[in-house]
This record gives sequence, C-alpha cells and structure tokens, in this order.
Amino acid sequence: MECPTFSKYSLLDFVFTIIGVCTFLFDVGSDLWVAKEFYTHGNVMWFGVLVGFMLASSVIIQMFSWLWLQYDRDLEDFDSKTSVGNLVLFGHFGGAKHVKLAVFLHVCQLGFFVRHMSAICQGFRVWRQGGTGSEYVVYMTHDLSMLRLIETFCESAPQLTLMLYIMLRSNHARIVQCVSAVASTTSIAWMVVDYHRSLRSFLPDKDKQGWTSSLVYFLWNLFLIGPRVASVALFASVVPWHIAVHFLLLWSVFVFWAWRQRTDFMDSTVGEWLYRAIIGLIWYFSWFNVAEGHTRGRSIIYHWLMIADSGILLVTWWSYRDPEMTRSYSLILIISVPLAYVLGLLIKVLYYNCFHPKLWQAVDSGKELDDVSDGVQPFSTVQTDSASFHISNKRMGRHAANFYTNQTTSAFKTIRSEASNASVL
Repeated sequence: MECPTFSKYSLLDFVFTIIGVCTFLFDVGSDLWVAKEFYTHGNVMWFGVLVGFMLASSVIIQMFSWLWLQYDRDLEDFDSKTSVGNLVLFGHFGGAKHVKLAVFLHVCQLGFFVRHMSAICQGFRVWRQGGTGSEYVVYMTHDLSMLRLIETFCESAPQLTLMLYIMLRSNHARIVQCVSAVASTTSIAWMVVDYHRSLRSFLPDKDKQGWTSSLVYFLWNLFLIGPRVASVALFASVVPWHIAVHFLLLWSVFVFWAWRQRTDFMDSTVGEWLYRAIIGLIWYFSWFNVAEGHTRGRSIIYHWLMIADSGILLVTWWSYRDPEMTRSYSLILIISVPLAYVLGLLIKVLYYNCFHPKLWQAVDSGKELDDVSDGVQPFSTVQTDSASFHISNKRMGRHAANFYTNQTTSAFKTIRSEASNASVL
C-alpha cells in the first residue's frame, strides 16, 4: 500500500506554534507571580500547594518527553546515523553526545521548553524554505500537542480549581488570583483547540475541516470542563479535607477503567501505567477517548458518572455553605453550573452529528480496505538525496484513530497494526 503523506507545514501552523509557546510562557510566568504573592503575604500553605502542582506537573512532562525520546531513538537510524528522536528534539543536531545533553535538560526540567524552541526554529526554517522538511516539524508539533494536553490537566486544571477554592474560602479575589485563573483557563482553552487541530492533521481532508468545527469542539469542552472544575472547587470550599479522599477514590476507579480498556499508547509497561495514571487524572475533569471500539457507550457511562458525582458535590456545598457569606452568588451558581454542563453535552452532540469525521462511514459506503485505511494517516514520507524513508508518529496516530472511529472495523485494525509496526526504513 502506498504510504500517505502529511500536508506541508504552513504559516498558520507556525503561528499556532508561536501562540502555543507564548501561552506556555504566560502560564509559567503567572504561576511564579502567584507563588511569589502567596509567599510575601504569608500564605505558606497555598505557596507550597501551588509549587507542588508546578513541580509535579513538570516532572511528569519531563518523564513523558524523555520516554518518547528513548522510544524514538530505538527506531532504526538512516544514512546519517542520526536517530529520529534526536532530530525531533534537537533539529539538525544529532549524535550520542546530545543524549547526555538531553538527559541534563530533562533533569533540569527544561526538556519541554527545548521541544517548544526547537519546534519554533525548525518551523521557521521550513516555512522560509517553502515546506521542505515539513515532516520533522509536524512530528514535533504532534508530540508537543500531547505534552501540552498532559500539562494542562496536571497543572492548569488543578491550579484553576485551587484559585477558585481560595476565592470562595476568603470571599475575596485579588488581581493576581484573577490573572492566574484567566491564565489557567486560557491554557486549557488553547490546549483543546491545539490538540483538536493536531488530530485533524491525520485526516487527508483536514483542509476541508473549517474553523467552525474547531470552535464547536472548543465550546463543548469549555462548557463541560468549566462546570466540573467549579463543582470540585465549591465542594472543597466547605469540606476541604475531603477533596483528597474524593479525588483518590475516583482516580483509582478511572485508572482501573483505563487498564480494562487495554490502552497501548506507550512502548513500555512502566510508561503505559504512567499514561493510565494520567488518563485517570484527565478523566477526573474531562472525557478523553483512549481505546478503539464503541466509544459512544463509554462516553455515555462517563458523563452519567460525572453528572451524578458533580451533583453530589454541589448538594454537599449547598448543604454546608455559609448562607450569609454566599448570599450574593449561591443561587446563581447552583443553577448555572448544572445548566452549563447540560449545554456542553448538547453542543457535544451537535459536534458529533454535524462536524465529526467518521472513518466507519467509509466502510459502510463500500470503500475498499486500502482506501479506508488512508482515512487516518500515521505516516509521512521523507525524501532525501540518497533515499526515501518513512517517519511516523504512531503515538498521535493511535489517538487520531481512536478519536475518528466509533466502531471496530477490519480497516481500523489495519490502521492500528500499521501504526504499531511503523519504523524508519
């Protein structure tokens, strides 16, 4: 079968990369500002919690980045004997000496930042050269999209919950807290658009997928994640010491569920369990499809669980709240939070009915297997002066296949098999 190719890296792709880096730097800067304000005002506990979120998120991101670099280095080298992993992280620089540099950067919590800067440098070079070498930049941006997704739910979502909790407990909001809340919300919002755009790049007709689709996708995530974060913050504001127990119980259930779905995102057992632990954290705030098969049933089960759980959190807050302190906003919140979640579900239904490409429809229409397997593209063809080889980002290819298929088909299994066996030839 002829290997499909990715569309070239465009100026719009480069702009998205720049905005992603700026959003990342703005989020980090606002976190440090908030931490400084907490410390200078004597709020040592909030300072410690915030720094803890930042460090834990950074360590997790570096672990994923390093594991992916190791997986990519296991691919067969081509003529220059430079591994894909080193090319992706360091652009045109390669060689064994850079492995030690990569270790040092990741230990210093700079691996994620270096990936961002490498994507900017390589993206600018590719754009100036009219698209030559697009494959490497596309590879980098796919990994960055997933890393930003993980960073968002490891840091931005918990931090947003913390900021709302502090404002509710104190019944007062300082400017720095509002800025932090806005930064976290911006980070989450940009993540869903960026991740959606990254998945869309695996479709051969991605150029036909307009901005309306991305906007609808953004809105249903916003209206589902926002009420969930608000429900958790409201619950924590009245029974703060119970939120840890609530999180651990629900997170354990979600990790078990991810294991039962036989996820295969990572290339090692340790990496896969780390991935499942992160999936449990993501599911605490938002739905994220991780396996092939009938996704509609799993999504319905998840949302019913979230409705029930968030309802319990809101009822608990309403029962234990201070009526006098919350008089100005309690009734508004108890009505608007559930309505916003219902609105999010309705927009999600709209998206899947009107904007979501479905690979299985190609099978139902009678297309040949080879045509259907081109529906999700885990490969990209690279032409050099001496040889033609294939570079693949099978990690994001798997997620794209999961996201754009609603039932298991023989064609889908073929895609999965090709993505898993992809290598540099």
